[in-house]
Amino acid sequence: MNLNGFKFFVVAILGVFLSTFPGAVFAQHEEHGVAETPHAEEEKKGFNASEVIFSHIMDAHEFHLFEYHGSDGKEHHVTIPLPVVLYSPTKGLSVFMSSAFHHGEHEAHGYKMEGETIVSVDGSKVYDFSLTRNVVQMLIALIVLLWIMISVASKYKSRANQAPTGMQNAIEPVITFIRDEVAVPNLGHKANKFLPYLLTVFFFILVNNIFGLIPGSANVTGNIAFTLVMAVISFLVILFSTNKHFWIHIFNPPVPGMVKPILTPVELLGVFTKPFALMIRLFANMMAGHIIIICLISLIFIFSGINTGVGIGFSPVSIAFAVFIYLIEVLVAFIQAFIFTNLTAVFIGQAFEGEHHHEEGHGDAHH
Repeated sequence: MNLNGFKFFVVAILGVFLSTFPGAVFAQHEEHGVAETPHAEEEKKGFNASEVIFSHIMDAHEFHLFEYHGSDGKEHHVTIPLPVVLYSPTKGLSVFMSSAFHHGEHEAHGYKMEGETIVSVDGSKVYDFSLTRNVVQMLIALIVLLWIMISVASKYKSRANQAPTGMQNAIEPVITFIRDEVAVPNLGHKANKFLPYLLTVFFFILVNNIFGLIPGSANVTGNIAFTLVMAVISFLVILFSTNKHFWIHIFNPPVPGMVKPILTPVELLGVFTKPFALMIRLFANMMAGHIIIICLISLIFIFSGINTGVGIGFSPVSIAFAVFIYLIEVLVAFIQAFIFTNLTAVFIGQAFEGEHHHEEGHGDAHH
């Protein structure tokens, strides 16, 4: 079983377990005749694994670090609030910090939170331009990426004839690998033309993948909006790289005449399914790993809700599996960045297929 198959198998097993387990707990309470009071309802609810999972993988208006029960008996959240930028035709522009909502318990400036959606109290239209944690983390990743690349470029200028050192020594083999193993084999004589884009895609996805593994951070590449934008950009690059040979192959495929009406729609559909595959592959793989890790940790609290001893006894097993999956996710962060970049190069190469000078210029890209 390959890595992707293993991950989705574990997700399926944990999903079935978590969906059926609360029912068993509920039945156990009914058998013992627990009174239906608000307090009993709160105790019966216990640990909500699905809420924890979705709160981690979904976007939010704050970075949630952890929570604890204070001496006053209340639950306190330790978070990093983010700026909320709203515009309403009736209220105008409003800018404040998300902490004003007190985790959705209070209203602020005529607005309130429903889940992670900000709505107006009077029901008027609201345009949300807030800096959510996905946006903030993506900007941080972009700043880090620019800092790394600019520092490496400056070293190349100042140490042109010297051996690479430090960060330059770590980045140069990766750049060489993308050039020699991704760009040149798939793009031939046009490798150097598309290499800056391929390197940008690889490093941008890689940095966001690694940032997403930091506890308390956002899983940016596990957000469908992020992978959609990346796929659309690649789709536009692919379309602008096409030539007449590509479109002739789409609308007049080299097959018998009776098969053309069947194959033409399939070939045309393939133009759109390629970026769709890029989007879903990155999104599903990065989200699945995070779900597995949270599910494994959640099992500790689920078992503790039944019996404290069972929860403590299962903790080493759960943590060991979680650490194992986490280490795999570090590897997956690199693999998924490579796969997205490699498939993009393959699709771009297919876009200008049929050029007679392709093979002739293939060797020139090595110089």
